[in-house]
This record gives sequence, structure tokens and C-alpha cells, in this order.
Amino acid sequence: MRVVIQRVLEASVIVAGETVGHIGPGMLVLAGFEAGDTQNDIDWMVRKLVGLRIFPDADGVMNLDLADSGGEILAVSQFTLFASVKKGNRPSWCRAASAEISRPLFQQFVAKLSAASGRPVQTGTFGADMKVSLINDGPVTLAIDSKSPE
Repeated sequence: MRVVIQRVLEASVIVAGETVGHIGPGMLVLAGFEAGDTQNDIDWMVRKLVGLRIFPDADGVMNLDLADSGGEILAVSQFTLFASVKKGNRPSWCRAASAEISRPLFQQFVAKLSAASGRPVQTGTFGADMKVSLINDGPVTLAIDSKSPE
């Protein structure tokens, strides 16, 4: 499982001209899955995300986690995080899990993220052509891979 996290002042997802997800200050999470991902990957990632201290305290130091900051979460499924450009210039998606595998993993990820954060998680629409808008705060952007925990 691979995610790209952006600390945002606000973020939203539009599908077919309609806003399907919107948050104020918090975290935009772009999440991709590969065929070998398991519940362990989801559990590890959820713990990592809710514990990340990427929000500023009263002194402006990144010292607060999501709960301490009162931040919201917008999660968007994004298979392109597993693109390979090893050969040529056209990305290959061979490492990305199929929709049959990634859809239930994404749904479980969102449910566990909601439970761990204690608040609903906004989402895009799985498999749709989405327009994601955000105001990155900082900017703060992190890439995390459950297979390469750093």
C-alpha cells in the first residue's frame, strides 16, 4: 500500500460536476494498492496516518497529530501511485491491484481510518474520473509505502 499525504487548508473531489467529498483543514490522502496488500498493510498505514505529527502547534512547530489539530481526512483511491516508468515513457500499471482487489481494500482502509480517527472520512468515487482540488498547507507532502516503512 502506498499513500501520498498532503496537509491541506481545504480539499474537495468533483465527479461529473458534483462535489462528492470536501474537507476543511486536515489531510488529503491519495491511496494506492498492489495485489499483495493485506490487512496488515492497512492497519500499519492507518496507525501511521492518525499518529503523524504534521500539524503546527502554538509555536508553529509540526507537533500535533490529526486528533490534536481537529483535522479532517479526504481519502481518494489512486492506482497511478504504482506506475512504473522503467521502460519507455508510457507508464505501466502492472503493479497496481485490479479493481476487484483494490475496491474492498480501499473500503476497509476508509472504515478503519474513520474508526481510528474518531470521525467520518470523506472520499472520492472509486474508479471515477475525479477532479481533486486542494490548497496545500506548508506545503507539506509525504509519500509513505507500507512495504518500505521508514
